[in-house]
Amino acid sequence: VKAGAAQVECALNGIGERAGNAALEEVVMALKTRHSVFDLDCGVDTTQINRSSKLLSSITGISVQPNKAIVGANAFAHEAGIHQHGVMAEKSTYEIMTPESIGLSQNAMVLGKHSGRHAFEDRLKSMGYTLNKEELDEAFEKFKILADKKKVVQDADLEVLLSHKAVKIPETYTLDRFVINTGNTITATASVRLAKHNGEAVVMEEVATGDGPMEAAFRAIEKIVGISFTLEDYKLRSVTEGQDAQGESYVKIRRGARVYTGKGVSTDIFESGVMSYLNALNKMIYEEKLLEQLK
Repeated sequence: VKAGAAQVECALNGIGERAGNAALEEVVMALKTRHSVFDLDCGVDTTQINRSSKLLSSITGISVQPNKAIVGANAFAHEAGIHQHGVMAEKSTYEIMTPESIGLSQNAMVLGKHSGRHAFEDRLKSMGYTLNKEELDEAFEKFKILADKKKVVQDADLEVLLSHKAVKIPETYTLDRFVINTGNTITATASVRLAKHNGEAVVMEEVATGDGPMEAAFRAIEKIVGISFTLEDYKLRSVTEGQDAQGESYVKIRRGARVYTGKGVSTDIFESGVMSYLNALNKMIYEEKLLEQLK
């Protein structure tokens, strides 16, 4: 850039084929924090970096390593006592940029089951979300359901709750209920009931066993839909800390030459796994319908 380059090939979170690309957030913040050196502006709204990074991670299922510069969970963390004292006295001692400059909110307001719609809407606005009335109604309803399961709803919970708006596809199959029986001395068994929405809802239920609860649940789903897949990847991560934390599941399934990904979120890790599998299945059905229409 200093030598005169007018364009930088980069990607958010540094993702890309093979070894990835230069991280967009690092390039942008380097230009901003060292404006006196480069004397250049790129026009990026840096306050959207943190939210965009989390959204991309949620969509792709590729986690950001904690020690990642700018957007990693530890980017603005200080453990050593002398560092903590220095930051409290003068942030610029150890931070060349502020958390707020990348959209990382320092708001300490806690949301829970007693929080009202106004507080919820204000929190979303402070996080950079602007929702219309219909979207807000839907989000608030989901928030209240989550708040009944969790003592405290954190920003990370809200990010995941809203991330479904980014990629929304028709749900041919939805989860009606599931029962899993597992243990260290028995074979895992799963009973799954799905509703198929094709004009009018049709409820179907199957039971299957497997080497673990998730394999049993996935096999039950395959029996219902009558299609076999190859499970290529399955991941589970905690969205926040605590025993009541939400679990976010990510799956990658293959059918023939095509690969589909799905994700699900719930305070019940088994439910999040089932939801992620259904999400991938619905994507497959939606894509096949589109391809059929193009013929």
